[in-house]
Amino acid sequence: MKEDVLINVNPFETRVALLNNGALAELHLERSSGGSVTGNLYRGRVARILPGMQAAFVEIGLARPGFLHVRDLQRPAVFEEELDPPCISTLLREGQNLLVQVAKDPLAGKGARLTTQIALPSRLLVLMPEVDHVGVSQRIEDEDERERLRALVARLREEAGCDHGFIVRTVAEGADETELRADLAFLCRMWQRVDAWQRACSGGGLVYEELPVQIRVIRDLVSPRVTSIRIDCSETFERAHRYVERFLPEFAGRLALHEDNVALFERYGVEDELRRALERKVPLKSGGYLFVEQTEAMVTIDVNTGAYVGSRTGSRALEETVFRTNLEAAAVIPRQLRLRNLGGIVVIDFIDMEDPEHQRQVLRVLEKACEQDPARIRLSGFSSLGLVEMSRKRTRESLLQSLCEPCQECRGRGFARTPESTCHEIFRAILRDAGKRPQPVAGAAYLVRAGSRVIDRLLDESALDVAELSERVRQPIRYQVEPCYGVEAFDVVLMQNLG
Repeated sequence: MKEDVLINVNPFETRVALLNNGALAELHLERSSGGSVTGNLYRGRVARILPGMQAAFVEIGLARPGFLHVRDLQRPAVFEEELDPPCISTLLREGQNLLVQVAKDPLAGKGARLTTQIALPSRLLVLMPEVDHVGVSQRIEDEDERERLRALVARLREEAGCDHGFIVRTVAEGADETELRADLAFLCRMWQRVDAWQRACSGGGLVYEELPVQIRVIRDLVSPRVTSIRIDCSETFERAHRYVERFLPEFAGRLALHEDNVALFERYGVEDELRRALERKVPLKSGGYLFVEQTEAMVTIDVNTGAYVGSRTGSRALEETVFRTNLEAAAVIPRQLRLRNLGGIVVIDFIDMEDPEHQRQVLRVLEKACEQDPARIRLSGFSSLGLVEMSRKRTRESLLQSLCEPCQECRGRGFARTPESTCHEIFRAILRDAGKRPQPVAGAAYLVRAGSRVIDRLLDESALDVAELSERVRQPIRYQVEPCYGVEAFDVVLMQNLG
Protein backbone atom coordinates (compact mmCIF):
# COMPACT_ATOMS: atom_id res chain seq x y z
CA MET A 1 0.00 0.00 0.00
CA LYS A 2 1.37 3.40 -1.05
CA GLU A 3 1.24 6.16 1.58
CA ASP A 4 1.92 9.90 1.38
CA VAL A 5 2.18 12.49 4.15
CA LEU A 6 1.02 16.05 3.45
CA ILE A 7 1.92 18.83 5.91
CA ASN A 8 0.05 22.12 5.50
CA VAL A 9 1.45 24.94 7.67
CA ASN A 10 0.33 28.54 8.04
CA PRO A 11 0.61 31.03 10.91
CA PHE A 12 -2.77 29.98 12.31
CA GLU A 13 -2.76 26.19 12.21
CA THR A 14 -0.86 23.09 11.13
CA ARG A 15 -2.66 20.21 9.43
CA VAL A 16 -1.09 16.85 8.63
CA ALA A 17 -2.83 14.39 6.32
CA LEU A 18 -1.92 10.75 5.72
CA LEU A 19 -3.03 9.38 2.35
CA ASN A 20 -3.41 5.66 1.61
CA ASN A 21 -3.31 5.05 -2.13
CA GLY A 22 -4.37 8.66 -2.66
CA ALA A 23 -7.34 8.51 -0.24
CA LEU A 24 -7.34 10.49 3.01
CA ALA A 25 -6.85 8.07 5.92
CA GLU A 26 -5.96 10.28 8.88
CA LEU A 27 -5.84 13.98 9.79
CA HIS A 28 -3.95 15.69 12.62
CA LEU A 29 -4.78 19.29 13.46
CA GLU A 30 -2.99 21.76 15.72
CA ARG A 31 -3.94 25.41 15.97
CA SER A 32 -1.99 28.36 17.31
CA SER A 33 -4.73 28.87 19.90
CA GLY A 34 -3.92 25.50 21.47
CA GLY A 35 -3.10 21.96 20.38
CA SER A 36 -3.01 18.47 21.80
CA VAL A 37 -1.42 17.94 25.21
CA THR A 38 -1.36 14.14 25.00
CA GLY A 39 2.10 12.89 25.95
CA ASN A 40 3.06 16.03 27.90
CA LEU A 41 4.52 15.58 31.38
CA TYR A 42 3.41 17.84 34.24
CA ARG A 43 4.35 18.22 37.86
CA GLY A 44 0.86 18.22 39.32
CA ARG A 45 -0.77 18.73 42.71
CA VAL A 46 -3.53 16.47 43.99
CA ALA A 47 -6.51 18.80 44.45
CA ARG A 48 -9.19 16.34 45.49
CA ILE A 49 -9.48 12.62 46.21
CA LEU A 50 -12.71 10.74 45.48
CA PRO A 51 -12.55 7.38 47.30
CA GLY A 52 -15.96 6.34 45.96
CA MET A 53 -14.68 6.65 42.37
CA GLN A 54 -11.17 5.39 43.19
CA ALA A 55 -9.87 8.54 41.49
CA ALA A 56 -8.33 11.93 42.11
CA PHE A 57 -8.40 15.34 40.45
CA VAL A 58 -4.93 16.74 39.82
CA GLU A 59 -4.14 20.39 39.05
CA ILE A 60 -1.61 20.58 36.20
CA GLY A 61 -2.13 24.15 34.98
CA LEU A 62 -4.81 23.47 32.35
CA ALA A 63 -8.32 24.94 32.33
CA ARG A 64 -9.70 21.90 34.17
CA PRO A 65 -8.02 19.55 36.64
CA GLY A 66 -6.91 16.24 35.19
CA PHE A 67 -8.52 12.92 36.15
CA LEU A 68 -6.32 10.20 37.63
CA HIS A 69 -7.82 6.76 38.31
CA VAL A 70 -6.22 4.34 40.76
CA ARG A 71 -5.44 1.89 37.94
CA ASP A 72 -3.39 4.59 36.20
CA LEU A 73 -1.14 4.99 39.23
CA GLN A 74 2.30 3.40 39.08
CA ARG A 75 1.81 1.46 42.31
CA PRO A 76 4.52 -0.17 44.45
CA ALA A 77 5.50 -3.72 43.52
CA VAL A 78 3.62 -5.10 46.53
CA PHE A 79 0.34 -4.24 44.81
CA GLU A 80 1.17 -5.59 41.34
CA GLU A 81 -0.24 -9.05 41.94
CA GLU A 82 -3.50 -7.84 43.49
CA LEU A 83 -6.63 -8.19 41.37
CA ASP A 84 -8.35 -5.32 43.18
CA PRO A 85 -6.24 -2.20 43.71
CA PRO A 86 -6.08 -0.67 47.18
CA CYS A 87 -8.10 2.40 48.08
CA ILE A 88 -6.70 5.46 46.39
CA SER A 89 -6.65 7.28 49.75
CA THR A 90 -3.82 4.98 50.85
CA LEU A 91 -1.75 5.91 47.79
CA LEU A 92 -2.35 9.66 47.48
CA ARG A 93 -3.10 12.60 49.74
CA GLU A 94 -4.49 16.02 48.93
CA GLY A 95 -1.78 18.59 48.28
CA GLN A 96 0.73 15.93 47.22
CA ASN A 97 2.95 16.71 44.23
CA LEU A 98 3.57 14.03 41.62
CA LEU A 99 4.74 13.62 38.03
CA VAL A 100 1.89 12.79 35.64
CA GLN A 101 1.52 12.31 31.92
CA VAL A 102 -1.53 13.18 29.80
CA ALA A 103 -2.98 9.97 28.37
CA LYS A 104 -6.04 11.59 26.75
CA ASP A 105 -6.74 15.17 25.79
CA PRO A 106 -9.64 16.99 27.49
CA LEU A 107 -12.77 15.78 25.70
CA ALA A 108 -16.39 16.97 25.73
CA GLY A 109 -15.97 19.29 28.70
CA LYS A 110 -14.00 16.76 30.76
CA GLY A 111 -10.48 17.24 32.06
CA ALA A 112 -7.48 15.41 30.67
CA ARG A 113 -7.04 11.73 31.57
CA LEU A 114 -3.77 11.36 33.49
CA THR A 115 -1.40 8.55 34.36
CA THR A 116 1.71 8.21 36.46
CA GLN A 117 2.87 5.32 34.26
CA ILE A 118 5.27 7.50 32.30
CA ALA A 119 6.11 6.54 28.71
CA LEU A 120 8.56 8.57 26.59
CA PRO A 121 8.49 7.59 22.90
CA SER A 122 11.16 7.87 20.27
CA ARG A 123 11.18 6.50 16.75
CA LEU A 124 11.82 2.83 17.61
CA LEU A 125 11.43 2.54 21.38
CA VAL A 126 9.30 3.71 24.28
CA LEU A 127 11.05 4.28 27.62
CA MET A 128 9.09 3.44 30.79
CA PRO A 129 11.14 4.66 33.78
CA GLU A 130 9.07 2.95 36.49
CA VAL A 131 9.32 -0.64 35.17
CA ASP A 132 12.28 -2.88 34.39
CA HIS A 133 11.16 -5.24 31.62
CA VAL A 134 11.51 -5.19 27.81
CA GLY A 135 8.34 -5.69 25.76
CA VAL A 136 7.68 -5.91 22.03
CA SER A 137 4.70 -4.53 20.11
CA GLN A 138 2.01 -7.12 19.47
CA ARG A 139 1.82 -5.96 15.86
CA ILE A 140 5.19 -7.62 15.21
CA GLU A 141 3.93 -11.15 14.61
CA ASP A 142 7.10 -13.02 13.65
CA GLU A 143 8.22 -14.81 16.83
CA ASP A 144 11.88 -15.00 15.78
CA GLU A 145 11.94 -11.26 15.14
CA ARG A 146 10.21 -10.56 18.44
CA GLU A 147 12.78 -12.60 20.33
CA ARG A 148 15.67 -10.99 18.42
CA LEU A 149 14.46 -7.48 19.28
CA ARG A 150 13.75 -8.34 22.90
CA ALA A 151 17.18 -9.88 23.44
CA LEU A 152 18.96 -7.06 21.59
CA VAL A 153 17.28 -4.25 23.56
CA ALA A 154 17.85 -6.13 26.83
CA ARG A 155 21.58 -6.39 26.04
CA LEU A 156 21.84 -2.74 24.96
CA ARG A 157 20.05 -1.67 28.13
CA GLU A 158 22.49 -3.63 30.26
CA GLU A 159 25.50 -2.22 28.40
CA ALA A 160 24.20 1.32 28.92
CA GLY A 161 23.74 0.68 32.65
CA CYS A 162 20.09 1.59 32.34
CA ASP A 163 17.52 -0.06 34.62
CA HIS A 164 14.42 1.40 32.95
CA GLY A 165 11.89 -0.60 30.96
CA PHE A 166 11.44 -0.38 27.20
CA ILE A 167 8.81 -1.29 24.63
CA VAL A 168 9.94 -2.00 21.07
CA ARG A 169 7.60 -0.21 18.65
CA THR A 170 6.14 -1.74 15.49
CA VAL A 171 8.36 0.34 13.18
CA ALA A 172 11.43 -1.27 14.80
CA GLU A 173 10.79 -4.52 12.93
CA GLY A 174 14.00 -5.25 11.04
CA ALA A 175 15.97 -2.49 12.80
CA ASP A 176 19.67 -3.13 13.39
CA GLU A 177 21.75 -2.73 16.54
CA THR A 178 23.10 0.71 15.62
CA GLU A 179 19.62 2.21 15.24
CA LEU A 180 18.34 0.70 18.47
CA ARG A 181 21.44 1.74 20.40
CA ALA A 182 21.05 5.36 19.25
CA ASP A 183 17.36 5.41 20.18
CA LEU A 184 18.00 3.89 23.60
CA ALA A 185 20.77 6.36 24.41
CA PHE A 186 18.60 9.28 23.24
CA LEU A 187 15.72 8.22 25.50
CA CYS A 188 17.98 7.70 28.51
CA ARG A 189 19.42 11.20 28.12
CA MET A 190 15.93 12.66 27.72
CA TRP A 191 14.65 10.98 30.88
CA GLN A 192 17.67 12.17 32.86
CA ARG A 193 16.88 15.75 31.86
CA VAL A 194 13.16 15.36 32.57
CA ASP A 195 13.82 13.79 35.96
CA ALA A 196 16.26 16.55 36.87
CA TRP A 197 13.80 19.26 35.79
CA GLN A 198 10.89 17.86 37.76
CA ARG A 199 12.99 17.37 40.90
CA ALA A 200 14.26 20.95 40.68
CA CYS A 201 10.75 22.32 40.12
CA SER A 202 9.34 23.68 43.39
CA GLY A 203 5.81 24.30 42.08
CA GLY A 204 3.64 22.71 39.42
CA GLY A 205 3.53 23.06 35.66
CA LEU A 206 4.81 21.65 32.38
CA VAL A 207 7.94 19.52 32.64
CA TYR A 208 8.17 17.99 29.17
CA GLU A 209 6.28 18.87 25.99
CA GLU A 210 5.69 16.47 23.13
CA LEU A 211 7.05 17.29 19.67
CA PRO A 212 4.93 19.61 17.48
CA VAL A 213 2.39 17.76 15.36
CA GLN A 214 4.34 17.99 12.10
CA ILE A 215 7.43 16.32 13.61
CA ARG A 216 5.48 13.94 15.85
CA VAL A 217 3.56 12.56 12.86
CA ILE A 218 6.78 12.00 10.93
CA ARG A 219 8.14 10.09 13.94
CA ASP A 220 5.02 7.98 14.44
CA LEU A 221 3.50 7.49 10.99
CA VAL A 222 6.40 7.35 8.55
CA SER A 223 7.10 3.78 7.49
CA PRO A 224 8.65 2.03 4.48
CA ARG A 225 5.24 2.35 2.79
CA VAL A 226 5.54 6.16 2.75
CA THR A 227 6.71 7.30 -0.68
CA SER A 228 6.67 11.07 -0.10
CA ILE A 229 6.44 13.71 2.64
CA ARG A 230 5.28 17.02 1.13
CA ILE A 231 5.45 20.27 3.12
CA ASP A 232 4.22 23.68 1.97
CA CYS A 233 6.24 25.79 4.44
CA SER A 234 9.98 26.30 3.90
CA GLU A 235 10.74 26.83 7.61
CA THR A 236 8.91 23.65 8.59
CA PHE A 237 10.56 21.83 5.70
CA GLU A 238 14.01 22.75 7.00
CA ARG A 239 13.15 21.61 10.53
CA ALA A 240 11.66 18.36 9.26
CA HIS A 241 14.70 17.82 7.04
CA ARG A 242 17.05 18.17 10.03
CA TYR A 243 14.94 15.68 12.02
CA VAL A 244 14.78 13.19 9.15
CA GLU A 245 18.52 13.44 8.45
CA ARG A 246 19.25 12.69 12.11
CA PHE A 247 16.72 9.95 12.84
CA LEU A 248 15.42 8.71 9.44
CA PRO A 249 18.19 9.29 6.91
CA GLU A 250 16.70 6.74 4.51
CA PHE A 251 13.66 9.02 4.08
CA ALA A 252 15.60 12.24 3.36
CA GLY A 253 15.10 11.82 -0.39
CA ARG A 254 11.34 11.50 0.04
CA LEU A 255 10.97 14.91 1.65
CA ALA A 256 9.72 17.57 -0.78
CA LEU A 257 8.83 21.26 -0.52
CA HIS A 258 5.47 22.05 -2.17
CA GLU A 259 5.85 25.24 -4.21
CA ASP A 260 2.84 24.90 -6.51
CA ASN A 261 0.41 27.82 -6.89
CA VAL A 262 -2.40 25.39 -6.07
CA ALA A 263 -2.66 24.83 -2.31
CA LEU A 264 -1.25 21.49 -1.11
CA PHE A 265 -4.50 20.07 0.31
CA GLU A 266 -6.45 21.19 -2.74
CA ARG A 267 -3.93 19.64 -5.11
CA TYR A 268 -4.50 16.23 -3.53
CA GLY A 269 -8.25 16.59 -2.94
CA VAL A 270 -7.94 16.63 0.85
CA GLU A 271 -10.21 19.66 1.37
CA ASP A 272 -13.10 17.91 -0.41
CA GLU A 273 -12.57 14.72 1.60
CA LEU A 274 -12.54 16.68 4.85
CA ARG A 275 -15.86 18.30 3.98
CA ARG A 276 -17.35 14.89 3.23
CA ALA A 277 -15.94 13.50 6.50
CA LEU A 278 -18.13 15.93 8.45
CA GLU A 279 -21.29 14.54 6.86
CA ARG A 280 -23.28 11.82 8.58
CA LYS A 281 -24.10 10.07 5.31
CA VAL A 282 -21.25 8.18 3.63
CA PRO A 283 -22.01 7.03 0.06
CA LEU A 284 -20.72 3.65 -1.13
CA LYS A 285 -19.56 3.05 -4.68
CA SER A 286 -22.31 0.50 -5.25
CA GLY A 287 -25.06 3.02 -4.52
CA GLY A 288 -25.55 2.00 -0.89
CA TYR A 289 -24.58 4.22 2.00
CA LEU A 290 -23.57 4.35 5.65
CA PHE A 291 -25.18 6.58 8.23
CA VAL A 292 -22.68 7.52 10.97
CA GLU A 293 -24.05 8.96 14.20
CA GLN A 294 -21.70 10.12 16.96
CA THR A 295 -23.29 10.34 20.41
CA GLU A 296 -21.96 11.02 23.89
CA ALA A 297 -21.77 7.32 24.80
CA MET A 298 -21.07 5.55 21.52
CA VAL A 299 -20.88 5.64 17.74
CA THR A 300 -23.59 3.94 15.71
CA ILE A 301 -23.24 3.02 12.05
CA ASP A 302 -26.22 1.95 9.96
CA VAL A 303 -25.70 0.19 6.62
CA ASN A 304 -28.29 0.67 3.86
CA THR A 305 -28.56 -0.65 0.29
CA GLY A 306 -29.76 2.73 -0.99
CA ALA A 307 -29.87 2.77 -4.78
CA TYR A 308 -28.01 -0.55 -5.11
CA VAL A 309 -30.40 -3.24 -6.39
CA GLY A 310 -27.87 -5.78 -7.62
CA SER A 311 -27.68 -7.41 -11.04
CA ARG A 312 -29.21 -10.82 -10.38
CA THR A 313 -32.81 -11.97 -10.42
CA GLY A 314 -34.45 -14.85 -8.67
CA SER A 315 -35.06 -15.97 -5.12
CA ARG A 316 -31.51 -15.23 -3.92
CA ALA A 317 -31.22 -11.81 -5.57
CA LEU A 318 -32.05 -9.89 -2.37
CA GLU A 319 -29.64 -11.93 -0.24
CA GLU A 320 -26.85 -11.36 -2.78
CA THR A 321 -27.54 -7.61 -2.89
CA VAL A 322 -27.48 -7.41 0.91
CA PHE A 323 -24.28 -9.46 1.10
CA ARG A 324 -22.43 -7.32 -1.46
CA THR A 325 -23.49 -4.10 0.26
CA ASN A 326 -22.36 -5.40 3.65
CA LEU A 327 -19.01 -6.51 2.22
CA GLU A 328 -18.36 -3.04 0.80
CA ALA A 329 -19.46 -1.40 4.05
CA ALA A 330 -17.17 -3.66 6.11
CA ALA A 331 -14.17 -2.49 4.03
CA VAL A 332 -15.12 1.20 4.32
CA ILE A 333 -16.11 1.46 8.01
CA PRO A 334 -12.59 1.15 9.57
CA ARG A 335 -11.29 3.86 7.24
CA GLN A 336 -14.15 6.16 8.26
CA LEU A 337 -13.51 5.52 11.95
CA ARG A 338 -9.83 6.37 11.53
CA LEU A 339 -10.44 9.42 9.36
CA ARG A 340 -13.09 10.83 11.71
CA ASN A 341 -11.08 9.66 14.75
CA LEU A 342 -14.13 8.05 16.28
CA GLY A 343 -13.54 5.91 19.35
CA GLY A 344 -15.07 4.22 22.34
CA ILE A 345 -17.89 1.76 21.70
CA VAL A 346 -18.92 1.38 18.06
CA VAL A 347 -22.10 -0.49 17.11
CA ILE A 348 -22.56 -1.48 13.46
CA ASP A 349 -26.01 -2.39 12.17
CA PHE A 350 -25.33 -4.38 9.02
CA ILE A 351 -28.28 -5.31 6.83
CA ASP A 352 -29.75 -8.59 8.06
CA MET A 353 -28.21 -11.68 6.43
CA GLU A 354 -29.75 -15.14 6.60
CA ASP A 355 -26.67 -17.11 5.55
CA PRO A 356 -24.15 -17.66 8.44
CA GLU A 357 -21.35 -17.97 5.89
CA HIS A 358 -22.12 -14.48 4.62
CA GLN A 359 -21.84 -13.19 8.18
CA ARG A 360 -18.45 -14.85 8.60
CA GLN A 361 -17.15 -13.37 5.34
CA VAL A 362 -18.34 -9.86 6.24
CA LEU A 363 -16.65 -10.19 9.65
CA ARG A 364 -13.38 -11.32 8.01
CA VAL A 365 -13.40 -8.30 5.67
CA LEU A 366 -14.03 -6.01 8.65
CA GLU A 367 -11.17 -7.58 10.63
CA LYS A 368 -8.81 -7.29 7.65
CA ALA A 369 -9.65 -3.61 7.15
CA CYS A 370 -9.10 -2.92 10.87
CA GLU A 371 -5.50 -4.12 10.56
CA GLN A 372 -4.63 -0.90 8.70
CA ASP A 373 -5.58 1.21 11.74
CA PRO A 374 -2.74 1.82 14.25
CA ALA A 375 -5.26 2.40 17.06
CA ARG A 376 -6.08 -0.54 19.32
CA ILE A 377 -9.33 -2.19 18.19
CA ARG A 378 -11.35 -4.98 19.76
CA LEU A 379 -14.00 -6.64 17.64
CA SER A 380 -16.85 -9.01 18.50
CA GLY A 381 -18.94 -11.19 16.20
CA PHE A 382 -22.56 -10.76 15.23
CA SER A 383 -24.90 -10.59 18.21
CA SER A 384 -28.30 -12.27 18.39
CA LEU A 385 -29.77 -8.98 17.12
CA GLY A 386 -27.48 -8.96 14.08
CA LEU A 387 -25.26 -6.15 15.44
CA VAL A 388 -21.46 -6.06 15.48
CA GLU A 389 -19.82 -4.38 18.47
CA MET A 390 -16.28 -3.06 18.45
CA SER A 391 -14.18 -0.62 20.44
CA ARG A 392 -11.47 1.72 19.21
CA LYS A 393 -9.01 3.59 21.38
CA ARG A 394 -9.01 7.35 20.92
CA THR A 395 -6.76 9.90 22.68
CA ARG A 396 -7.92 13.15 21.07
CA GLU A 397 -11.10 14.83 19.91
CA SER A 398 -12.92 13.46 16.91
CA LEU A 399 -12.76 15.38 13.64
CA LEU A 400 -16.32 16.58 14.19
CA GLN A 401 -15.52 17.85 17.70
CA SER A 402 -12.35 19.58 16.47
CA LEU A 403 -13.99 21.48 13.62
CA CYS A 404 -17.61 21.86 14.70
CA GLU A 405 -19.80 22.79 17.64
CA PRO A 406 -23.43 22.04 18.50
CA CYS A 407 -25.62 24.34 16.46
CA GLN A 408 -27.37 26.96 18.61
CA GLU A 409 -30.16 27.40 16.11
CA CYS A 410 -31.13 23.70 16.13
CA ARG A 411 -30.53 23.30 19.90
CA GLY A 412 -27.94 20.58 19.52
CA ARG A 413 -29.72 18.40 16.97
CA GLY A 414 -27.03 19.13 14.37
CA PHE A 415 -23.60 20.69 14.00
CA ALA A 416 -22.12 23.77 12.39
CA ARG A 417 -18.54 24.93 12.02
CA THR A 418 -17.26 27.14 14.81
CA PRO A 419 -16.60 30.81 14.04
CA GLU A 420 -12.90 30.00 14.55
CA SER A 421 -13.04 27.30 11.86
CA THR A 422 -14.82 29.67 9.46
CA CYS A 423 -12.16 32.32 10.15
CA HIS A 424 -9.48 29.81 9.19
CA GLU A 425 -11.45 28.99 6.02
CA ILE A 426 -11.44 32.73 5.23
CA PHE A 427 -7.70 32.97 5.88
CA ARG A 428 -7.04 30.06 3.54
CA ALA A 429 -9.29 31.58 0.85
CA ILE A 430 -7.32 34.85 1.01
CA LEU A 431 -3.97 33.00 0.94
CA ARG A 432 -5.09 30.94 -2.08
CA ASP A 433 -6.23 34.03 -3.98
CA ALA A 434 -3.09 36.00 -3.13
CA GLY A 435 -0.92 33.05 -4.16
CA LYS A 436 -2.31 33.24 -7.69
CA ARG A 437 -1.16 36.85 -8.12
CA PRO A 438 2.53 37.64 -8.77
CA GLN A 439 2.16 41.11 -7.21
CA PRO A 440 -0.32 42.85 -4.86
CA VAL A 441 -3.04 44.84 -6.61
CA ALA A 442 -2.47 48.56 -6.02
CA GLY A 443 -5.38 50.36 -4.40
CA ALA A 444 -7.30 47.14 -3.74
CA ALA A 445 -8.42 45.44 -0.52
CA TYR A 446 -9.99 42.14 0.41
CA LEU A 447 -13.62 42.43 1.49
CA VAL A 448 -14.83 39.68 3.82
CA ARG A 449 -18.62 39.28 4.00
CA ALA A 450 -19.80 37.00 6.80
CA GLY A 451 -22.21 36.64 9.70
CA SER A 452 -21.88 38.76 12.82
CA ARG A 453 -20.29 35.98 14.96
CA VAL A 454 -17.53 35.45 12.39
CA ILE A 455 -16.87 39.17 11.94
CA ASP A 456 -16.79 39.65 15.72
CA ARG A 457 -14.10 36.98 16.00
CA LEU A 458 -12.06 38.55 13.17
CA LEU A 459 -12.21 41.89 14.98
CA ASP A 460 -11.45 40.45 18.43
CA GLU A 461 -9.72 37.09 19.10
CA SER A 462 -8.30 36.77 15.56
CA ALA A 463 -7.31 40.43 15.12
CA LEU A 464 -3.56 39.68 15.40
CA ASP A 465 -3.91 36.83 12.90
CA VAL A 466 -5.71 39.17 10.48
CA ALA A 467 -2.97 41.78 10.83
CA GLU A 468 -0.29 39.18 10.16
CA LEU A 469 -2.25 37.87 7.17
CA SER A 470 -2.72 41.36 5.74
CA GLU A 471 1.01 41.98 6.01
CA ARG A 472 1.76 38.65 4.38
CA VAL A 473 -0.51 39.19 1.34
CA ARG A 474 0.29 42.93 1.28
CA GLN A 475 -3.37 43.92 0.90
CA PRO A 476 -5.73 45.56 3.42
CA ILE A 477 -8.62 43.46 4.74
CA ARG A 478 -12.08 44.94 5.32
CA TYR A 479 -15.31 43.48 6.72
CA GLN A 480 -19.01 43.60 6.01
CA VAL A 481 -21.59 41.97 8.28
CA GLU A 482 -24.30 40.02 6.47
CA PRO A 483 -27.17 39.43 8.95
CA CYS A 484 -28.67 36.63 6.86
CA TYR A 485 -25.40 34.62 6.75
CA GLY A 486 -25.01 31.61 9.04
CA VAL A 487 -21.75 30.85 10.81
CA GLU A 488 -20.42 28.80 7.87
CA ALA A 489 -21.29 31.25 5.07
CA PHE A 490 -18.81 33.86 3.83
CA ASP A 491 -17.55 35.60 0.71
CA VAL A 492 -14.05 36.91 0.03
CA VAL A 493 -13.70 39.42 -2.81
CA LEU A 494 -10.73 41.55 -3.90
CA MET A 495 -12.31 44.98 -4.40
CA GLN A 496 -10.72 47.86 -6.29
CA ASN A 497 -10.67 51.31 -4.65
CA LEU A 498 -12.24 50.05 -1.40
CA GLY A 499 -11.76 52.65 1.31
